[in-house]
Amino acid sequence: MNILLTSVGRRTYMINYFKEALKGTGLVHASNSILSYSLLQADKYFITPSIYEANYIDALLTYCIGNDIDVVISLFDIDLPILALNKSRFEGNGIKLIVSKIEVLNICNDKWNTFLFLKNLGLKQPLTFLHLDDAINALKNKDLKYPVIIKPRWGMGSIGIYYAENKNELRVFYKKIYKEIFNSYLKYESKKTMTSCIIIQEVIDGQEYGLDIFNDLQGNYITTVAKKKIAMRAGETDIAEIVDSKPFVSISKEISCNLKHIANLDIDCFLTEGNEELIILEMNCRFGGQYPFSHLAGVNFPLQIIKWIQEEETDQSLINAKIGIRGCKDLVPVLF
Repeated sequence: MNILLTSVGRRTYMINYFKEALKGTGLVHASNSILSYSLLQADKYFITPSIYEANYIDALLTYCIGNDIDVVISLFDIDLPILALNKSRFEGNGIKLIVSKIEVLNICNDKWNTFLFLKNLGLKQPLTFLHLDDAINALKNKDLKYPVIIKPRWGMGSIGIYYAENKNELRVFYKKIYKEIFNSYLKYESKKTMTSCIIIQEVIDGQEYGLDIFNDLQGNYITTVAKKKIAMRAGETDIAEIVDSKPFVSISKEISCNLKHIANLDIDCFLTEGNEELIILEMNCRFGGQYPFSHLAGVNFPLQIIKWIQEEETDQSLINAKIGIRGCKDLVPVLF
């Protein structure tokens, strides 16, 4: 089995996880629109056109066919919808694409849709506003209080996130974020909603947790791995500890059964002081930056995905995490 990981960025560890899972029975290929150290760790790699270029999918398909790729898995939010919309082209060439339906991706990538989805399920989420005037009115009526967090609706990678302590800061940061969005790759998604591409949210006090909610390749719930987040860096979990998932299972199942995502769903959430309420912050429909901590604790979801593709049953030893394991992401200088 040959696997292509697209838009790998800096996630060398994901390449290594899949190489270890294949155990020499196939090759792990990687692609990215710019050269990165991670690409060099794959068995083979290639540089793609930008995700937003018209020939992106054609380039991927040509590479897949020419290199006998059996499975394609993306590691980047923006890549997912483009792949999902072209799933039939891959499958028509005998290539399995591990990606959720476009409707699922639109819920996860669009933070306003995430808010509406969770609200419809009756699950707790930060009070969220799509328009500046609505947030200002809520602040005036004391339905919302400072500080508030302002962020891109289609945001990722901690681009354009600010905390406003007063009305003046709110207006200034709102304008600043708008400029940052359209000076970054966020502009491509944000063009869909140019007049409403920023959200304003209440700030949640409490302990932050990360959840890996694993579904099988038919979208059926399998398990949840919960992590207490201890430190963050550039929007990703940097230090975390595996905790008992029992307090999170009920909500995980509800999200899983209603979303029907494929494979991993990465969720950020807060448990308020006194463990009174679980508040869902964001959902990413892919292997997220917190997955390595699940892997360090004994989970091997790359291998389980391979087994499912080979029509094998779920192996419980591959999805159970050891509670109490703490890990961190180390930085090792390398020649490049």
